[in-house]
Amino acid sequence: MSYVLAVDLGGTKCSAAVVNREGRIASKRTVPVDRSSPSGPVRQILQLARDLAEGATPKRCFVAAGVAVPGLVRRNGRVWAPNLPGWERMPLANRLKRSLRIPVAVESDRNAALWGECWRGAAPNKSDVIVLMIGTGIGAGIMSGGQVVRGAHELSGCAGWLTVSLDGNSSSATGELESFTAGPGIANAARRRLQAGDKSSLLEFDSNKITAREVAEAARSGDPMALDIFHQAGRLLGFGMANMVSLFDPEIVIIGGGMAAAADLYLASLRDAMLERAQPLAAKKVKLVVSRLGDRANLLGCARLAWQWSETRKSKKERR
Repeated sequence: MSYVLAVDLGGTKCSAAVVNREGRIASKRTVPVDRSSPSGPVRQILQLARDLAEGATPKRCFVAAGVAVPGLVRRNGRVWAPNLPGWERMPLANRLKRSLRIPVAVESDRNAALWGECWRGAAPNKSDVIVLMIGTGIGAGIMSGGQVVRGAHELSGCAGWLTVSLDGNSSSATGELESFTAGPGIANAARRRLQAGDKSSLLEFDSNKITAREVAEAARSGDPMALDIFHQAGRLLGFGMANMVSLFDPEIVIIGGGMAAAADLYLASLRDAMLERAQPLAAKKVKLVVSRLGDRANLLGCARLAWQWSETRKSKKERR
């Protein structure tokens, strides 16, 4: 049986998996990202490939590899990943190809998640899809008419920069939607309200160490302040989604990323706000779901790209 190597490189952890042609993950490894040098994550990917090859060479075990990165992939194959030190123009694909001696496809994490959902997730056989990834940041993989929307500079899908309020309150490092509704934004909202004197079970925590996970746990326990924070975040996400639905008229929008685990706390607010603000016909037609793939979405998307890359190379050889 043939396999590909799928790698999901994030800002804090790196996962790699062996995946067959049907999308079954045969084995998987996850390690913390080595941020000590620009070459650290590259060495880790190579080591994970050797570990998963289990004594054989990666070339013998894998017909190709696909790698998701937390940033953008320029058309010359170089990667810009702001959360990885020294990754302004990392020639990742070329470095991995030279060492692994197999074809390597590199893609942004948001587009990898899109490919994963279209292959083995909630959007098979669909040609107009948005995957909204909400975690530490916010990004969107967008497919329109069967083609991934990339933009002139590979920056399409930076959904965290959507403006969703009148005061334009965002930092220079993150966009407005991201600063209000991503994981750190949820935690910051809790800190601000506690400092303003709101009553909450979260008062038992050091406010500087509160995370979105703790706010979610408080909300599920019925904490009014925490519930309201997620309601407000859902409203703003709904406004952002209304913009995307009105622009792209997708068949389906899939919510993924780490904050998808808390979707039960904001999904109703998101849907209501989207219906209020989006183009009415598009809003009524679009299907809104939470991803069931979880952290497998990126890996499966990378695997799909690797298989596609391998098949393209094979057909080119056959035509010669």
